[in-house]
Amino acid sequence: MGNALKQVAVVGSTGSIGRQTLEVISALPDRFRIIGLAAGKNTDLLARQINQFQPRFVHYQSTKAPPRLSHTEYEFLSPEEIASHPQVDIVVMATSGKWGLSPTLAAVKAGKKIALANKESLVMAGEIITNEAKLNGAQILPIDSEHSAIWQCLEGENQKVTRLILTASGGPFHHYSPAQLSKVTVDQALRHPSWRMGRKVTIDSATLMNKGLEVIEAHWLFDIPVDNIKVLIHPQSIVHSMVEFIDGSIKAQLSYPDMRLPIQYALSYPERLANPQLPRLNWEGIKKLTFEPPDLDTFPCLKLAMEAGREGETYPAVLCAADEVAVDLFLSQGIKFTDIARLVGQALEEHQAISHPTLEEIMAVDNWAREKVVQLVGGDKP
Repeated sequence: MGNALKQVAVVGSTGSIGRQTLEVISALPDRFRIIGLAAGKNTDLLARQINQFQPRFVHYQSTKAPPRLSHTEYEFLSPEEIASHPQVDIVVMATSGKWGLSPTLAAVKAGKKIALANKESLVMAGEIITNEAKLNGAQILPIDSEHSAIWQCLEGENQKVTRLILTASGGPFHHYSPAQLSKVTVDQALRHPSWRMGRKVTIDSATLMNKGLEVIEAHWLFDIPVDNIKVLIHPQSIVHSMVEFIDGSIKAQLSYPDMRLPIQYALSYPERLANPQLPRLNWEGIKKLTFEPPDLDTFPCLKLAMEAGREGETYPAVLCAADEVAVDLFLSQGIKFTDIARLVGQALEEHQAISHPTLEEIMAVDNWAREKVVQLVGGDKP
């Protein structure tokens, strides 16, 4: 049973996490088979993936279809249909932003194993998704390195924890002054010191918004109050997170910073598999491991996210949507780096929250927040 070939669908296959998932699966062909691939507009890369993995189900958003390969037959399905298909054993939710919410919910309602990298799903609709997961026996297996670390530290423990400690590299600017931050360019912000990630996540890491979203995600994944989740800056990115227990004992998970490791752990769980392609830590080369508190005045996005997580209701949905638009505006050089936090903060301030929102209410709030940010900058949508 442990060695049965697992059928995997990847939603967001042409993005950074999707590509790294396919690298893991390529290295372990006797354990995993790709049955579904869903992508956005990068149909040239999708065509190469179809050629290599021969999936049965495919989706793309682009009007430009991938070139049909003579020996390849596939069925065109929606991401929701792929994520919930009876033949799929594991769904890797690798897409970023709100586009991951609907297929994640479809997979949860179908009682699937979901290897989740799309943090926005849980941030926006954590209450709905976790309730549906309990109702339908779905398993949410985190791919984020921090949540994977916590999950690994909790294995074999049956007592409630006192505190979760999420580590953050601090991004490229963690010792910058506010004046220096206001002059940060797109190229500078996209140069992450530790991780290989997509553009949106890389900018969120530079503002520390990503860590705030991870706090809210951890709250839902591990049923821990936001106030019991601490963030520490750890520039070496070797300790991926820690769990503190009632007796003061702390467990940490350490590894080389490579997203393929948490991806593989989610795919192979409860097993660990040997993969010669995964890098190992060179302990002789590690001179120090350092930790320091984040500067919430210099990096207000983390503070905004923690406050939105504490307040709950529809504040996290506003946070996600406003940040997505603000990051797009920064990437297209429409606003300054420091304007991201300002715009998100203003949207949160003007929002009238809804308790226990329905999915329809969450999507309406998402639209409101996007329009609000565009209105605040007085321009067109990015």
